[in-house]
Parts: sequence; structure tokens; C-alpha cells
Amino acid sequence: MKEKIINFVNDVVKEMKKVTWPTKEELKESTAIVIIVCLILAAFTYIIDMGVTAIFRGIF
Repeated sequence: MKEKIINFVNDVVKEMKKVTWPTKEELKESTAIVIIVCLILAAFTYIIDMGVTAIFRGIF
């Protein structure tokens, strides 16, 4: 069991060395894009919700 754990940790270390990490600038750009898209989707959901609510208030 101990040998399996050691092999697993060694494999993880090898794979992590292959990872290409983003630069600080790329990370900032990606974060900004995610925040903007989330805000757009939240606004869209809010508008749709207000429309559906108005329709249901008119029906009942």
C-alpha cells in the first residue's frame, strides 16, 4: 500500500511539471472575462424574470 501511495505522488509530481501555467496578465484577462459574462447573464436572467413576473401578474 505504501508503495502505491509513493508511486501516485511521484506520478502527480511528474504531471504537474508538464502543466503550462497562465501568466499573471492572462489570469487577469480571464478573470475579467468571467466576471463580465457573469454580470451579463445575471442581467439577462433578471430581465427575463421581471418579464415573466409581469405576465403572470397580468393573468392572475
